[in-house]
Parts: sequence; C-alpha cells; structure tokens
Amino acid sequence: MVRRPILPHDGLVLQTPVVRTDRRLPRRLVQLYAGLALYGFSMALLVRSDLGVMPWDVLHQGIAGQVGLSIGVVSMIVGALVLLAWIPLRERPGLGTVSNVVVIGLAIDATLAVLDPPSSLAVRIAFVVAGIVLNAVATAAYVGVRFGPGPRDGLMTGLVRRTGGSVRLVRTAIEVVVVLTGWLLGGTFGLATVLYALAIGPLVQVLLPRLAAEPVQRAG
Repeated sequence: MVRRPILPHDGLVLQTPVVRTDRRLPRRLVQLYAGLALYGFSMALLVRSDLGVMPWDVLHQGIAGQVGLSIGVVSMIVGALVLLAWIPLRERPGLGTVSNVVVIGLAIDATLAVLDPPSSLAVRIAFVVAGIVLNAVATAAYVGVRFGPGPRDGLMTGLVRRTGGSVRLVRTAIEVVVVLTGWLLGGTFGLATVLYALAIGPLVQVLLPRLAAEPVQRAG
C-alpha cells in the first residue's frame, strides 16, 4: 500500500518509503549515498570553522567532549536512539533512514581526520558558507530520492502527528532543547548555528526540485 505524503518541512514534503517499480534505482542509490557522504563532509566543515555547528551537532559535539568519543560515533549513537523513539510514534524507517545513521557519521569522522582547522578567520568564514550550501545540496539529494526521511526528521513528523502541533512549533521545540542541552555539555553554538537555521530551509526548497528523482509507481 502506498502511504501518502506526510507533512511539509520547511517547504518540503517528506514521504515514507513506498513499493515501486523503479527504473532509476541505480541513479537513486548513487544519489542517496553521495548525498549522505556530502552531508557528513559539510558537517565537518562547520566543525572545523569553530564558529558554530548545526543544531543537532551542538548536542553531538557536547556529548563527544564528555564521553571521549568522536563526533561521528556520537552522531550514529544518537541517530540510533532517535530511531528507537520512532517505535511508539509508529514511524517506518526506509533504506535512507538507516543509511543516514551510518554513512553521515562515518563521513564526518573521515573528513575531520584529514581536514585541519583553518588558521585565518577568512578561511573559517569560507568553511561556514561552503558547509551550509553543501549541506543544502546534500539534504536535497538524499531527500529527493525518497528512500525515507532521516531519523531526526522522522522524530519531528511523528511528534507532529501525535501532538497535533504545527511543524514549525514542534521542530523549533526539538531544536531548542537539543541546542541548549548540547551547549550545556560544551558544544559549540555560534554564528554559524544561527545562519544554518535561517538559511537551510530556503536553500533546500530551491534545490529539491532539481535533485528530485521521481520514480515510476507500480500500477494497482
């Protein structure tokens, strides 16, 4: 049975996986994993900028500093725990959901291992701009192939269904809690965090139609 689109997210429509006959499957798989790898790379750029990170990465960074694990490993652990929260919310993960947890964490750690912190403020600012833009491209790429939302987006849409609140209210509440918790644990909250929150929605909305891979649905 095909599940209908769920809820708009920053002007997007997130969909759960459906049964399809898809001639574009190889292209969609390549785009999925390229998008997830690019997502991890963009996260690493923001970490190295030391001017602030994405909202959830404030939490990942704070936990990583407390427990002595890498930010990528912490990202995977948090992603897995968020997936457990899907069970009472009756959300259904897809290939993209599970891949999101693993690939992004590996990509950010791999990038941080070879990318040195920049020595000048100009390069740090360039890292922020590149990180935000590339993250928007990555998000549009993996959302556009419709293999299932990421764990954190699924948490948001599940809570919207359960509580009846608006997407904006629920998303804001989640990210405020996440950022404050991460900041108290020592995560980096800064200008880049604010710029990311303001820019990512409009950027993805522009990019998504260009990267959407509409599959052919099976008749009946």
